[in-house]
Amino acid sequence: QVQLVESGGGLVQAGGSLRLSCAASGRTFSSYAMGWFRQAPGKEREFVAAISWRGGRTYYADSVKGRFAISRDNGKNTVYLQMNSLKPEDTAVYYCAAVSSSGTYYYTKRAEYHYWGQGTQVTVSS
Repeated sequence: QVQLVESGGGLVQAGGSLRLSCAASGRTFSSYAMGWFRQAPGKEREFVAAISWRGGRTYYADSVKGRFAISRDNGKNTVYLQMNSLKPEDTAVYYCAAVSSSGTYYYTKRAEYHYWGQGTQVTVSS
């Protein structure tokens, strides 16, 4: 079992930056591939970014490519999402997720993840 707690959300103006953190506890964090998803009001939860268990491979949704960066610090049991050049359409609740993985894989589908955090609200004003 892995427990995930997100933090770092808030209100920011368009063009600004935020860094989200996701702290994990429970089983060995480095045995999990991690991902970030988001859900805007009235919309489905969508994939944002993913990272393999050692951090060597990352993948991004087209909508955030070049603006967001996912990283992890296995020594601190934490995964990060650096968000730059934020747009109003980035407004959503952001969730981190974990899936057991010992390979170099990353995962982009919601159904592939086993564990989820409670989410943190990000609001971008125009």
